[in-house]
Amino acid sequence: MGRIVVDVMLKPEILDPQGQAVRGALPRLGLDQFTDVRQGKRFVLSVDGEVTETHLASAREAAETLLSNPVIEDVVNVHELTTDEPEQAPITGAGA
Repeated sequence: MGRIVVDVMLKPEILDPQGQAVRGALPRLGLDQFTDVRQGKRFVLSVDGEVTETHLASAREAAETLLSNPVIEDVVNVHELTTDEPEQAPITGAGA
């Protein structure tokens, strides 16, 4: 099974209240080296077999027409998920 990653970010001119809230909280945790935070979203699309150029083209179309809001967001990346790249952060803590 192949996997395709689509990353979507708010356009630079769009306010990002969630990113600003995180930016405001970081110094309280002693993490004061970060000057800005922007939040985005990631989609992982699975396909049967290996990822082909046709799959990538379809993923780009889905990204532009369904997975993002082109008024406020940019599709910043569409690529095949490699074996050394984690699909998602490991789940830790209670209930993991």
